[in-house]
Amino acid sequence: MSLEAISIPPASGNPPTHLFIALHGWGADARDLAPLASMFNLPDYQFLFPNAPFPHPQVPGGKAWYALETEDYAGILESRQMLFDWLVSLESETGVPLERTILSGFSQGGAMILDIGLNLPVAGLCSMSGYLHAKPQASNSPLPPILIVHGRQDPIVPVQAARQARDELTAIGATVEYHEFDMGHEIRPAVLDLLQQFILARH
Repeated sequence: MSLEAISIPPASGNPPTHLFIALHGWGADARDLAPLASMFNLPDYQFLFPNAPFPHPQVPGGKAWYALETEDYAGILESRQMLFDWLVSLESETGVPLERTILSGFSQGGAMILDIGLNLPVAGLCSMSGYLHAKPQASNSPLPPILIVHGRQDPIVPVQAARQARDELTAIGATVEYHEFDMGHEIRPAVLDLLQQFILARH
């Protein structure tokens, strides 16, 4: 069972030189973040927006990376393995290695990329309104640079979760760029500007 994804080819019309991957939040689906592709000026990037594997318990058509309503995050192990396998398979499909791949996510998607991305040689990780599942472990391999953006008025994922993620990731040697905005659980244009700057700095 592999992940289904919306794939948007480079605006340049040429084969992609880089990949940008964005994971949606709990109860949304791949279509939620797909409009981001037209909001960046990244003509050589292929954009991929995967669907989480599980149906959301309340939202018709909504997806979940794991069950937030259970204490043990039921389904997270399956999601983690499926996401890892899918990411590793992309180079053979697109010709773009993980070293030229930006992995981003919103909310539960942000938590997933902070979970799995620390163990992959990706160009960068971008967590928007995300959080850590558990205390990150130090690694022998170099950690990718990380961008964390969060709203101070976020009623879904409190800003303290982002500050904790920043501190715990910095403590294991990660390079973290951290920003807070006066906003709720959302992605504003200023966030996209930061994201584009972060991506271009990884070229």
